[in-house]
Amino acid sequence: MQNSFRSFAVAALAAASVLGVNAQETEKKDDGYKFTHTIDIPTTSVKDQFRSGTCWSFSTVSFLEAEMIRQGKDSIDLSDMYAVALCYRAKAERAVRLHTKCEFAAGGAAHDLLWVLKNYGMVPEEAYKGLNYGLNQHNHGELDRVTKGFIDALASDPKTKTITPAWKKAFAGIVDAYLGELPTEFTFNGKKYTPRSFADNVVGLNPDDYVCLTSFTHHPFYEQFILEVQDNWLNGKVYNVPLDDLMRITDNALKNGYSIAWGADVSEAGFSYYNGVAVVPETNVDNLEGTELSRWQKLSKNDRQQYGLKSPAKEKTITQEMRQEAFDNYETTDDHGMHIVGMAKDQNGTEYYVTKNSWNVGNPYKGYLYVSKAFYAYKTMDIMIHKNAIPSDLKKKLGIK
Repeated sequence: MQNSFRSFAVAALAAASVLGVNAQETEKKDDGYKFTHTIDIPTTSVKDQFRSGTCWSFSTVSFLEAEMIRQGKDSIDLSDMYAVALCYRAKAERAVRLHTKCEFAAGGAAHDLLWVLKNYGMVPEEAYKGLNYGLNQHNHGELDRVTKGFIDALASDPKTKTITPAWKKAFAGIVDAYLGELPTEFTFNGKKYTPRSFADNVVGLNPDDYVCLTSFTHHPFYEQFILEVQDNWLNGKVYNVPLDDLMRITDNALKNGYSIAWGADVSEAGFSYYNGVAVVPETNVDNLEGTELSRWQKLSKNDRQQYGLKSPAKEKTITQEMRQEAFDNYETTDDHGMHIVGMAKDQNGTEYYVTKNSWNVGNPYKGYLYVSKAFYAYKTMDIMIHKNAIPSDLKKKLGIK
């Protein structure tokens, strides 16, 4: 998933005041929201993807780190850019084979990390930071333009009749110049590892233990299908379940200590990183009064996020039909990956999912957001969880062993 809203996040980081509130405590903001946590799943610190479309890697790496903690392993900061560098190469090869008649961009999906873990292994952050271009924050604008220009010139020019094997080495050289050469051996805690041995002996997670799920009616329920979004370049399959089952699976996972890698649409006005909430208000924004409305109407849809609701309000009741319509008419888009690590309630008893983002710590909740169940039901693209987080009857119905 590409983070098309990073420009908003940068502006929000500059404007937001950090209140010094820990995401694991009961929290209160001056604008009226008050959250009490009911479930907190241990996780690692909030990171910053900055100006890179790599939320899919940051969110899923965070998920894998939490899985290691859940399974009693050491808390380790895994590399966010190791998978990114490998996926650039794989996406380039696919684009060339398809004569660029496919998406070639920075985005991806949660299952990309499973593919990397299974086929290449993993490395810690200290072994591969992906900052070989002289900056201390991730900024992939130039890298994305250069790699796309290379692929377009190579595979979409009608004058190209044959392609030599040298292109792969040349493309890898571009990625290495920006992100650094991929480590083949490194030292961690005094021991030498390869990416494979580190994944097997330190990370210790089985990629086959994780599954992706969604809920749409254009495919049969309780079967798998390839989710039709641009960033699903691996053609990864998801299990399709009714919305009620998706919500049940989510709650069951969290109540049993399993976190969730979450792919979502964040283009809605109810998603506000600035205010730290994501909701689906029942009241149409056109009915709001005062200066808030006058400012809102002058903003683009993307910029509206920073002027979200400032206190709890009644939300829409989300149905399966609403989900499908929003997906079919492009209102729900494949935008952003985050990591759900708990549950909370506001002062009215409305339940929220405590969600870890990768836009640094500059919002009121130090990089976390509170996502209402209504927003989650409406705007979830897909999720990835450990298969044992699924209730046993649904696991059996899906044929998951």
